[in-house]
Amino acid sequence: MREHVRSVLRIVFTAEDLALTRLATRTDLLWEMVGSLHRLQSRDSDRALAAWRRQAHLRLTERGLLPSSRAVLLPLAPRGPYFPDFLTPIQAQLGDEAAFQALVDTPRKRVRSEMEVLRRSSGLPSADLEELARGDQGSMRRLGRVVAGYCRAVLTPHWSEIDRALATERAIMQRHLFTGGAEQMLANLTSAIRWRPPVLEVDYPAGAGREIQLRGRGLTLIPSYLGRGNPVALVDPALPPVLTYPIPRRTTSNAQAGNALEALLGRTRAEILNRISHTPAAAPANCPRRRHLSLHGE
Repeated sequence: MREHVRSVLRIVFTAEDLALTRLATRTDLLWEMVGSLHRLQSRDSDRALAAWRRQAHLRLTERGLLPSSRAVLLPLAPRGPYFPDFLTPIQAQLGDEAAFQALVDTPRKRVRSEMEVLRRSSGLPSADLEELARGDQGSMRRLGRVVAGYCRAVLTPHWSEIDRALATERAIMQRHLFTGGAEQMLANLTSAIRWRPPVLEVDYPAGAGREIQLRGRGLTLIPSYLGRGNPVALVDPALPPVLTYPIPRRTTSNAQAGNALEALLGRTRAEILNRISHTPAAAPANCPRRRHLSLHGE
């Protein structure tokens, strides 16, 4: 993800695919979860990002979720070229409960197959992941509980800002769709995505480029607030085609200053850090172990 050399993901449309191209109708909780996990694993020195990571660490610690986040969620969604598709089911567009249920109900064969890909890509560094790789229903139910707890601890405190920014992005994209059709919408996503009819070209990590033939299935576009780096498509060609992309800074330009997540997307750092420094989660008095706040124990 951090390499300068890039590949290209090519998504090939037919006229039928253009007619079936759609925009997500709601904020996708599980794509935001994956984006937040990638941010927590970031190694950059951005002060605002570091402050947000401290807040997340403290909330997870307070709820007793830090061990399971380290052992399960972080290695399940590494910042490498692959994480399992079952973490981001399309059913999330039906609501959060539907998303959790779809995750838990992932067929055993699919869990085992995708975990094997993860093993080859990044490894399975914990006994919890080895158990999950066997695909038994009990391990998936435990994963569902960990995911739900993590989302409540890390995402819920910021949900109004996340939802507001994504609603703005969806409104902009819907305007393009209504005034110029799917092609105008595809041409106005982000600089990492280029519409060159009949192909949508997407910047991708080095060595990960490939081609997706939609063949009349259409494409669902899912804007992401916490996603960073490249847009992401599901790996399994049998799944409904999806492309999630980090929203551009334009959607946060009118948001109120004073939120740590907004700082991560480009708000004036001085204002943000000033607010963060006055919140209980970031106050020095509440951070006696500041040198050890990374989820990796740094």
